[in-house]
Amino acid sequence: MSKQIKVNGYDIFLDEIKSTITDTRIQTTKAVNSGLIQLYWSIGRSIADKQANEGWGKAVVEKLAQDLKAEFQGRSGFSAQNLWYMRQFYLEYKDLPNLQQLVGEIPWGQNLTIMSKIKDPEEREYYLKATVDMGWSRNVLLHQIKSDAYQRHQLANKQHNFEKALPAHLAEQADEAMKDVYMLDMLGITKPVLERELEQKMVAKIQGVMLELGYGFAFIGNQYRIVVNEKEYFIDLLFSNRRLNSLVAVELKIGRFKPEYAGKMNFYLNLLDDFVREPRENPSIGIILCTERDYFEVEYALRGLEKPVGVADYLLTQDLPESLRSKLPDAKLLEQELRKELGEKDED
Repeated sequence: MSKQIKVNGYDIFLDEIKSTITDTRIQTTKAVNSGLIQLYWSIGRSIADKQANEGWGKAVVEKLAQDLKAEFQGRSGFSAQNLWYMRQFYLEYKDLPNLQQLVGEIPWGQNLTIMSKIKDPEEREYYLKATVDMGWSRNVLLHQIKSDAYQRHQLANKQHNFEKALPAHLAEQADEAMKDVYMLDMLGITKPVLERELEQKMVAKIQGVMLELGYGFAFIGNQYRIVVNEKEYFIDLLFSNRRLNSLVAVELKIGRFKPEYAGKMNFYLNLLDDFVREPRENPSIGIILCTERDYFEVEYALRGLEKPVGVADYLLTQDLPESLRSKLPDAKLLEQELRKELGEKDED
């Protein structure tokens, strides 16, 4: 049992040692993964060369798989199917040097997912970079692909004040972590609901919501209660983000964005930073989710705020009506049409 001792500066010292251990583990994992991808690339190239130069076929690859599994017992990755994947991996990226570095930075499972589901080189580059930058797991990556994250990224018009309210490196990470539009079709909502109903459905489907938010988010609670001077304040949804090392407050709004929402979120972030945030954590970040927004109003509402706040839209269905699809290239027109589809209901 450890003794309770008090030494000036010990807590900071402990945090520094923990960070060093964590960073070393991460770098070691990355080095191991990079070596494995290089190995698979080399095997794939060798198989492709033998097939091209000596006409080797399916039987030879199956024998190679058997011999490798016999030689390296207890080690996975040498099935015939995986050997064919290695060959495909090499052939698909050998003439794309700009993608070769990226594929070496993500795990094999994520590489297989991107290789099998995405054929366009530019779209592949997007998912490869996002997986590297955001640390997407295979499940998160698959969700992002299914929800057309690349297409939404192409139309994105993010609105936040991160670059003014956060240090440069953290502002860039926060921008990467935030989306312009969040797809909440996993909630199964097909008719207008109240904000509390939307919140309850998000909590009930929190695993799916976390996939949409992206890697690094951990759910802390809904209607998160803060008591100051005997007054209670409640935040709709509160998360922590490991990559940002920040608390992330999410406020849900049914209807269009109102400028006063930004001031209220700024107030909540002040409370979080003063009464909830740990000393080692970065400033708390706020995201306001609305069904629609006026870009002019959001721009001016965020101007001058001290705390980092972003405003994003959310969609409750992925299957847009035919009348909207032709308008997808224009984000403003999409916003106007969604307003008609979702109605003009306003709830504070």
